[in-house]
Amino acid sequence: MNITQRFTLSALVVALLASLAGCPTMSTQGRDTAIGAGVGAVGGAVLTGGSTAGTLGGAAIGGIVGHELKK
Repeated sequence: MNITQRFTLSALVVALLASLAGCPTMSTQGRDTAIGAGVGAVGGAVLTGGSTAGTLGGAAIGGIVGHELKK
């Protein structure tokens, strides 16, 4: 993954996290799930060199972890 793609992906994640912080009606569990999915997607993309399967897998695992975090 080149520097432009990494920067773009990072900027999208920051924008996602910032937009989620502004959702007052979103439940804590829903917010944690969305944040976990975003972080997992970035982690999966970085670890697999930007592959689609790695990104989607990371998002799925991150979403599950975020959802189960405060149960």
